[in-house]
Amino acid sequence: MSERIVELRKALGLTMEKFGERLGVKKSAVNKWEKGENNITDQMVKLICREFNVDPYWLETGEGEMFIEADFAIYDKIDQIMAGENDLHKNVIKMAANLDTEELLVIARMIHEFSELSKKEN
Repeated sequence: MSERIVELRKALGLTMEKFGERLGVKKSAVNKWEKGENNITDQMVKLICREFNVDPYWLETGEGEMFIEADFAIYDKIDQIMAGENDLHKNVIKMAANLDTEELLVIARMIHEFSELSKKEN
């Protein structure tokens, strides 16, 4: 993984110091990761992926694309909802985050059927 940390940092155009600042660590920690002297914790891998929109599979294996597309507008809206006072909004977000794949597919089908009904009515 050390070579991918170097590749990522360079792709971002960041120095070791600036890369570390974004992650809350010192330049020396980044240097040790890049040299393979220190292992990167699972928590730090998650932080790197979240902070820089990196595909975790790429970071772990080197396969696939380095970056994933992020919808920052959605993230901002979720942050606003969770910081707000509307408990219904908060509960909907919390419930959606805990749905498994089967439950999500049921909801997707319901939305699709509703959309088709709306088209027929118009």
